Amino acid sequence: MAKVKIVNMMFYGFHGMYEYEREQGQKFYFDVEATTKDDKVVESDDVADTVDSSALYAAAKEACENKRFHLLQALAGHIGDRLINQHPVISEVKVTIRKQSVPIPGPLDYVQIEVVRKAK
Repeated sequence: MAKVKIVNMMFYGFHGMYEYEREQGQKFYFDVEATTKDDKVVESDDVADTVDSSALYAAAKEACENKRFHLLQALAGHIGDRLINQHPVISEVKVTIRKQSVPIPGPLDYVQIEVVRKAK
């Protein structure tokens, strides 16, 4: 297997449990890691045997900016499912999302969720 990972992408989206979060929006930070079914790309040196990192970026950007979710877990699952469905070489996708502005009454840097989706 081979892994492709893109870290700390930032997009503006309209996600959250509360209506004001979905109306005002905020920045979200994403890490996406895709694991291939084999390591054929190591020998072939051919992008057709892996997933291009630009595909990870595009999937996260499209979902964050063009869809609305109440829960970050649903957003992450959507991204993982989309990547697995569009790229048959992928066996597993891990999506991590960080949200800094959260309705929690106390000091914190961010809330982070992580979802792992596996190809069937």
